[in-house]
Amino acid sequence: MVIGVPREIKSDEYRVGLVPAGAVALKKAGHQVLVETQAGSGSGFADDDYAAAAATIVGGAREVFAKADLVLKVKEPQSAELALIRPGQTVFTYFHFAAEKDLTFGFLKTGATAIAYETVEDRLGRLPLLMPMSEVAGKMSVQEGAKYLERPMMGRGILLGGVPGVEPAHVLILGGGVVGTNAAKVAAGLGARVVIMDVNLDRLRYLSDVMPANVQTLYSDPVMIRAQLAQADLVIGAVLIPGARCPVLVPREYLSDMKPGSVIVDVGVDQGGCCETIRPTTHAEPTYIVEGVVHYGVTNMPGAVGRTSTFALTNATLPYLLRIAAKGWKAACKEDPGLALGVNIDAGRVTYKPVADCFGLPLTSLAL
Repeated sequence: MVIGVPREIKSDEYRVGLVPAGAVALKKAGHQVLVETQAGSGSGFADDDYAAAAATIVGGAREVFAKADLVLKVKEPQSAELALIRPGQTVFTYFHFAAEKDLTFGFLKTGATAIAYETVEDRLGRLPLLMPMSEVAGKMSVQEGAKYLERPMMGRGILLGGVPGVEPAHVLILGGGVVGTNAAKVAAGLGARVVIMDVNLDRLRYLSDVMPANVQTLYSDPVMIRAQLAQADLVIGAVLIPGARCPVLVPREYLSDMKPGSVIVDVGVDQGGCCETIRPTTHAEPTYIVEGVVHYGVTNMPGAVGRTSTFALTNATLPYLLRIAAKGWKAACKEDPGLALGVNIDAGRVTYKPVADCFGLPLTSLAL
């Protein structure tokens, strides 16, 4: 199989779909790897690194898309890339269709197959290809939130961990999954007072057992969320429903209860976000203010730490990629129902229920 790795063109996206070691593994398995020139530069990989790994360096994205049977990416295809995708081709990347109507309908027109990293499941029902980026984003959310609490960034002027004699910041984390857990570790490590809210009591019990003493767990309901928002200096949105839009837990009216200069970092913004007033932003212009509250809505947070993120992503995706390349995606999905859940669109038809439900589209059973 011919696997193509284009250079990512989304704003401030420095990751790449494959590290050179992945190209070595694919080549050893008998496949051809095409890498667009400079695709790895943002992650610290030169063209020579890929050439040494027996990949073929090509001059532009058009050639990658024209020749590849399977296109391996990090972020959803941008409009210029959608125009290059052809029927029968497979694209393996993060899509987040439920938050992007134009992307969904645009990809349907290509006639290609979309395998979404974020909806692939393992045998325990976990999301193994989303998990590494959730770990990165969770840790980064506190790092970014701490920065935007600074007064020059229009924040409250609060040091997250405080100092002796001065109270630390109050950090509210909505969601106790991978993102929320990693956010809590960092915030607690910096000395903040942390509250994690979730509706899963078993998860709250687990977090209560493993988290340090400055982390409190609370059951999530609208009354308790509103009460906690009034106390919070930093709010981390860490809510996820696989493949579907995030539920809105922070409606606009709740912002009036929050302290001026408090910060919301909504990690789920690429799935619509759990804050009603959040919208996608970029690393170049990451924040805006609504009702005196700083909103951070960067959709590709891990892209800022491209080297770490690229290694973490390839570690997770390469085993799946090798199986798809060896057997074809249909045979690989037939053997692994969890991988089959990653197929969101096939040949112009929606095959993943949350996406179909989101846009009122007919759902087609995946024919394997």
